[in-house]
Amino acid sequence: MSFRRGVVRQSKFRHVFAQAWKSEHCIDDVRVSRVTWDSPLCAVNPKFIAVIIEAGGGGAFLVVPITKSGRIDQSCPTVCGHAAPVLDVQWSPHDDNIIASASEDCTVKIWQIPDGGLTCPMTDAIVTLEGHSKRVGILAWHPSAFNILLTAGCDNVVCVWNVGTGELVYQLTDAHPDLIYSVGWNKDGSAICTVCKDKALRVIDPRRGTVREKVHDGTRPMRAVFLSDGKILTTGFSRMSERQLALWDTVNLSEPMAVQEMDTSNGVLLPFYDPDTNMVYLCGKGDCTIRYFEVTDESPYVHFLSLYSSKEPQRGAGFLSKRGVDVNKCEIARFFKLHERKVEPISMTVPRKSDLFQGDLYPDTAGLEPALLADEWIAGQDAPPLLVSLSGGYTAPPSKHRDALRSKPALTSQDSGTGAAPPTAAPTSASAAKETEEEALRTVVLAQNQRIELLERQLARIEDGDV
Repeated sequence: MSFRRGVVRQSKFRHVFAQAWKSEHCIDDVRVSRVTWDSPLCAVNPKFIAVIIEAGGGGAFLVVPITKSGRIDQSCPTVCGHAAPVLDVQWSPHDDNIIASASEDCTVKIWQIPDGGLTCPMTDAIVTLEGHSKRVGILAWHPSAFNILLTAGCDNVVCVWNVGTGELVYQLTDAHPDLIYSVGWNKDGSAICTVCKDKALRVIDPRRGTVREKVHDGTRPMRAVFLSDGKILTTGFSRMSERQLALWDTVNLSEPMAVQEMDTSNGVLLPFYDPDTNMVYLCGKGDCTIRYFEVTDESPYVHFLSLYSSKEPQRGAGFLSKRGVDVNKCEIARFFKLHERKVEPISMTVPRKSDLFQGDLYPDTAGLEPALLADEWIAGQDAPPLLVSLSGGYTAPPSKHRDALRSKPALTSQDSGTGAAPPTAAPTSASAAKETEEEALRTVVLAQNQRIELLERQLARIEDGDV
């Protein structure tokens, strides 16, 4: 019989459509960076858009409020503290005012953006991380542990930092024999997946060093992202230079669960994964399209949904976290597409007739509050992100926990001299020792208060039946 039940797959995302915003809502006259590094060149959160731009004599990126539209004046202040071009920027998942930047000057810097955006050029970072011997091109914040940041550079080294203290926690120097293309955390931050120029996909626990790998065929750059169920989705190239999308089960990396070949374009496919909908969006650098897929437990596992097509190729793209989408319009994702001199928002929407909140489209999503402190993760604990409801739209709750950590003395300075101003007069050795002792005591008390707050919140969640 030619007709088979189930040929038309049922999915609430089958009819997702993409629509670019009107020109008056775009950001114009943005001099997008021309660096050849294959990064998105853009990072977005519910407060700000950050775009790496062209800058003479160093590296800079633009930060403007997400509500900004219209022309960017050439005198608009930027974050410009790097001595060489910026290659990647990433917002902290636990503080919408904190952003990390990686540069060709071999450093990673952490910046605190004031509410409302910049009013003058920002040159002094609150923390400077120095541990790479070559340019740094990859940043990845831990999804649930506060102040844990992963960096990877062209020295083939992966570093894990405690940003709160500026301390290098782990360093993987022997895991990769060649250039690292991509690094991503799994859902609870217990492992990372990496792809490398040696065509290998690796799964690594940075605290224990276990490594598994699988060789791909293509010689061009690959990308990899962990899915929420522990599987890994990769983009790369076949032996015949066809662009591919593949799904892997970490239990058995000998063969992919699914492979889809797309075209023979040579632009690297950047995957953006939405764990709430289990959808993957593929943006090829230099492409005029954004493809989107749904990943399910049923064969063939990766289901093509549709594609957004336009006349202008994209230089890069920023992907807005779910906390920032418009739930009243059934918007499930929003991209900020980088043109030559423009940033264009693109909304992904599920058509629905009802004006009520669509709970099936918006399961609880990762909120700002971290599930763990940095020291707890370093000590071996793992926890998935703490979730919040999007019913009625998301509003960030006031958090003494984040504010205290953000302003704690250890975060304001490292040996780079970019922190607090020096004392006006040189104290005697006795008074200096006393001040140092008092400062250390204050830091200990603050850390203990933060730990008590976290434990009290966790106890409250247990008593409420949320755990």
